[in-house]
Amino acid sequence: MRADVVQRWQWLIVALVAGALLYLLAPMLTPFVLAAMFAYFCDPLVDRMERLRIGRTFAVSLVFAVMTLTLVLALLWLVPFVERQLASFVGQLPAWYAWFQQNAAPWLQQHLGLSTAALDPQQLVAALQANLKEAGGVAATVLAQVSKSGIALVAWLAHVVVVPVAGFYLLRDWDVLVARVHELVPRRIEPTVARLARESDEVLGAFLRGQLAVMVVLGTLYALGLWAVGIGIGPLIGMIAGLISFVPYLGAIVGVSMGLIAALVQYQDWLHVALVLGVFGVGQTLEGYVLVPKLVGEKIGLHPVVVIFAILAGGQLFGFLGVLLALPMAAVIKVVVRYLHERYRDSALYGGARPQAAPGDVGLERGGAVPPTADAAAAAAPPAAADGRASPAPER
Repeated sequence: MRADVVQRWQWLIVALVAGALLYLLAPMLTPFVLAAMFAYFCDPLVDRMERLRIGRTFAVSLVFAVMTLTLVLALLWLVPFVERQLASFVGQLPAWYAWFQQNAAPWLQQHLGLSTAALDPQQLVAALQANLKEAGGVAATVLAQVSKSGIALVAWLAHVVVVPVAGFYLLRDWDVLVARVHELVPRRIEPTVARLARESDEVLGAFLRGQLAVMVVLGTLYALGLWAVGIGIGPLIGMIAGLISFVPYLGAIVGVSMGLIAALVQYQDWLHVALVLGVFGVGQTLEGYVLVPKLVGEKIGLHPVVVIFAILAGGQLFGFLGVLLALPMAAVIKVVVRYLHERYRDSALYGGARPQAAPGDVGLERGGAVPPTADAAAAAAPPAAADGRASPAPER
């Protein structure tokens, strides 16, 4: 008993030291966490290529080259496109403000009794327009912030270099690293740790890879649908709704709200309002009946409140690194809590020692009789014949 207590204290000290190091080294660990996430995402693809008799180093190089080329081309197209959409959005803000003052504010005052005197959307519009003019665009804003300090520029360049280099080597040696970690697990708890690791990998892989695919598909669907409807900033609204769709219904709520206001301001008719609702209705139907069951699965079970709390708590504790680790840690904690719940339900603390069933006792569960014990069942059974067959029941 004394040895068990000492081991528990040792594990507690190790956990505290690891948490303190994670907190202190959070800014430096961010590129390595990004690299590890890249390796985790791409490892199944590399494993499939290995099963096709392709060397792992060559497979990693091929995957890395394709991913890098795709990312560069996407950024070259996406950054100017988003900048134009933001400029169009800020340019429409005065019209949104006028619509709010002429239509929304009187309706709120008449039907809900809400006073809009304290609201001053014009200040927000002016601030956004001023910031956009001063920045000169999204890319110019990022470059200006990075280049203000030489140290910040060096750190930014180091992150840019570390992420792909570390990602390449982690992806190449991923299976070796997993095997090394498995060897370090104490043999006494190895079966339990291996089981929890497998379940965590299933939950984490299905949620992260599947949810990322759902976000991309929904963002593309909303952007193309609103663009086809004729909403000027429809692509921007669609991308925003897709990015935040990892929280169920949040992306649809934000997208519908922005899309309806844009349709009312731009066209001032009910036809385009109905078309916007139709776009998001189709998207929600596909998400609920096709995308989530096929890409994510129904056994993941990360509650929307848990997702929001995990992201906010991670950002509060560890900054950007905490935001990156929030959902993976939430998925792993969910598996551990489920295991602890199973252990608790099977423990004497939950149910206590079950008494031996006596003849005539009534079970406590569902009002049924307590199942007979093995001895009672054997005593109640008819005696066996010499040839091993049961003797016939006595006639009444």
